[in-house]
Amino acid sequence: MGLFRSFVFLLMLYLLQGSNASLVQLNNNGYEGIIIAIDPAVPEDETLIEKIQNMVIDASTYLFEATENRFFFKNVSILIPENWKNINQYKRPKHESYKHADVRVAPPTLPGRYEPYTKQFTACEEKGEYIHFTPDFVHGNKRNEFGPSGRLLVHEWAHLRWGVFDEYNDDEPFYRAKSKKIEATRCSSGITGLNKVYICQGDSCVTNRECRMDSKTKLYEKDCQFFPDKDQTEKTSIMFMQGIDSVTEFCNEKTHNREAPNLQNKMCNYRSTWEVISNSEDFKNTTAMMAPPPPPVFSLLKISERIVCLVLDKSGSMAASHRLNRMNQAAQHFLLQIVENGSWVGMVHFDSSASIKSNPIQIISSSERRKLLESLPTVASGGTSICSGIKSGFQAIRNVNFQIDGSEIVLLTDGEDNTAKTCIEEVKQNGAIIHFIALGPDAAPEVREMTAATGGIYVYASDEGQNNGLIDAFAALASGNIDASQQPLQLESKGLKLNSNDWMNGTVIIDSTVGKDTFFLITWNQQLPSIYLFDPSGISMGTFIVDSASKMAYLNIPGTTKVGVWTYNIQAKASQETLTITVNSRAANSFVPPITVNAKMNKDTNSYPNPLIVYAEIVQGYLPILGANVTAFIESKFGETEVLELLDNGAGADSFKNDGVYSRYFTTYKENGMYNLKVRAHGGENTVTRSLRHPLNRAAYIPGWVVDGNIERNPSRPENDEDTQTNVESFTRTATGGAFVVSNVPQSPSSLDLFPPSQITDLEATSHEDEISLTWTAPGDDFDVGKVQEYIIRISESILDLRDNFDDALQVNTTALLPNEANSKETFTFKPGNISEENETHIFIAIQSVDKSNLTSKVSNIVQVALFVPQEDYIPDKNPPKSGLSISALVLLVVGSVVIVSLILSITIYILNKRRNPSRPRTGF
Repeated sequence: MGLFRSFVFLLMLYLLQGSNASLVQLNNNGYEGIIIAIDPAVPEDETLIEKIQNMVIDASTYLFEATENRFFFKNVSILIPENWKNINQYKRPKHESYKHADVRVAPPTLPGRYEPYTKQFTACEEKGEYIHFTPDFVHGNKRNEFGPSGRLLVHEWAHLRWGVFDEYNDDEPFYRAKSKKIEATRCSSGITGLNKVYICQGDSCVTNRECRMDSKTKLYEKDCQFFPDKDQTEKTSIMFMQGIDSVTEFCNEKTHNREAPNLQNKMCNYRSTWEVISNSEDFKNTTAMMAPPPPPVFSLLKISERIVCLVLDKSGSMAASHRLNRMNQAAQHFLLQIVENGSWVGMVHFDSSASIKSNPIQIISSSERRKLLESLPTVASGGTSICSGIKSGFQAIRNVNFQIDGSEIVLLTDGEDNTAKTCIEEVKQNGAIIHFIALGPDAAPEVREMTAATGGIYVYASDEGQNNGLIDAFAALASGNIDASQQPLQLESKGLKLNSNDWMNGTVIIDSTVGKDTFFLITWNQQLPSIYLFDPSGISMGTFIVDSASKMAYLNIPGTTKVGVWTYNIQAKASQETLTITVNSRAANSFVPPITVNAKMNKDTNSYPNPLIVYAEIVQGYLPILGANVTAFIESKFGETEVLELLDNGAGADSFKNDGVYSRYFTTYKENGMYNLKVRAHGGENTVTRSLRHPLNRAAYIPGWVVDGNIERNPSRPENDEDTQTNVESFTRTATGGAFVVSNVPQSPSSLDLFPPSQITDLEATSHEDEISLTWTAPGDDFDVGKVQEYIIRISESILDLRDNFDDALQVNTTALLPNEANSKETFTFKPGNISEENETHIFIAIQSVDKSNLTSKVSNIVQVALFVPQEDYIPDKNPPKSGLSISALVLLVVGSVVIVSLILSITIYILNKRRNPSRPRTGF
């Protein structure tokens, strides 16, 4: 943990709140609703706001030019931390929050790591999560290394908005081109520069020489770097190195370098960035502008105290399935443990009408919390009028002279209400954030539109109490705008249906990053169970506070509790009992970021039989946690639960291996309607590590510039071995990923095989003498489940032919290749044959999977193999000029010219001599 104590605590304002739901909209070619959030860990600095504005202004102009007069930045909100001083021009946010930030201005992920990057873990053409800039970068202190901040914002915006990827590759900085020359990985290939080993220590450079060949890779040695020329004429590409002055365009179909081993080619099927952008909804819904765009308009918004009003349904249907009591249990948990000190909380009850039970009061101590507990409903009766409840919530907030802007309504309802749509527009205009907790299968769907429009959280809980859905839903309502040390983290959420005298036994791990203000909550439906709790030393803990009316008991451990494995044993005392346990804690140390889990689905709505993808991100600060056991629980509207093991293996649904994002396809739809996602993560001792790798999808670091043939080197960036990892202690976490809706599910299960194998995305190839070895992760019969029937491997001399005409390429004999179960590691070795002698040194390879129903996967990522052994003395220094004239051709041209000139001179001298000496008779002496 010493590494983390050495730098300022990174406030996790975002990762605790579910997936990033950007509020950005495209209106008449201009992007509106962009949020740039300054992290509270950033020291107060008004000049930073000015620098952000200048960056956006420059970026808007550059974006407009780069997209052929199509897009610009129209409206941008800058979110200012609550701990900065108040200034009159700062306004209160409406729907804007840190959760929705498109750009975060925050401390570096590790000391010295100032590289800008975009958090992006989904497929090509899908939006990213957020952009991370450091204050040092925004101030322009890293201009030489990364280029102007405005240009780089456009580079990262392309990641975030259009789902394109980088055209450089630090892992494979060079490749063997079809021309048999070593080229720097770049796009376009017209970018010129020098390939050099240039190693400096302090102010002196100890090594400056030509790059040498590595005998194993047949490429340049590890320390070789590409130094671009400062003066260029090439205009592409922004996704390679936007810091080059001449670069003003994205690579298009004509300029794209399909041979380069970069993520853009791998993730986007060798399409150029401009082809991907041109296929986006943004592009399809706009036309080029005839006049320059207006400059961006900025709003300066300052986070202020939280205002929340609980709007709780007490209609007659809430008497069924213990709904009213379960709601009260979850609301008590929220009031006792989740909502933060300093917040203002009010309460409204509604059935066919609504009544204000408590105007918002500020939470200062436990007395305010207990006063609000007394306002919870006790009887369920009447109809359902959602609009009455919401409007009364607005009125309760106004009663204490607060603005509606930025306030939060937490609406819980179980009933349908056809009149709910009548207040949707009013809700949108009021500036409040609507969080929706849907209880049971009949909750009004109209409220989802309010939630989506206002940036609220949408969570579903079924009537199956053992799934603990309501308590999880309220736990997800922790503020995203406060210091992570104040955030409650859920360590355990579990339940069982039991008979009398049966036990619910288990353990929960309290690791050293948490343990402050730890809270144990037990609930039941019928009779108080026997509760036993033991700390890591085996000492029995004190008596729980029992609330018999609400059928719950809780224990709050003040201060920081013991680190280790806590054991609980809970015995049911009634038949057909439902017991649950929930454990929350907060960060133990404000200087050590806690381990957190963030869960999401890739879509909020889906139509059968299209697959969905489950994502769970585990991080400490901004550093990914690897090697955890991650399980997703997907609950349908009637309480059926599907369990999935999530993987971080870079295969199937998982885009990147070892990035701390665990993924899996979900296809087993039970019924139409609402589903809810919950994730549990467990890290075992000595099996979990913290990755110190540089983040993916980051801006290209420019090591230096070539000026007049000399290298002007930039400061070296802090380097970490790509495999550097540090051990993490055991931990447990749970998190809700919110609700989603599925439609068109047939009433009877289909007998058809609807799902093909997933695409192989991690194919790798190596060559040794005349053999090629392939490795990849096995797909399944249905995406990443089961086992495929066979593999089809094809090779070609042309990457485009293999991509576009895979079935016509030369097939490799795979008779001896027997597929393994999904997510196993596959290997296969073969000798290529029937390749023309001229091109036998360079081939491309791809795989397709076939399942038992003859459904085929997409063609895999394409790999290339160089079979020849290059000459050791061949060390090209500079990339070929755009004319394509080689050095050898130039030498031949010069030599040929000299020969011709010499011949002409010889003939001319001969003729002149003939004229001076005409023929005459020979004479003797």
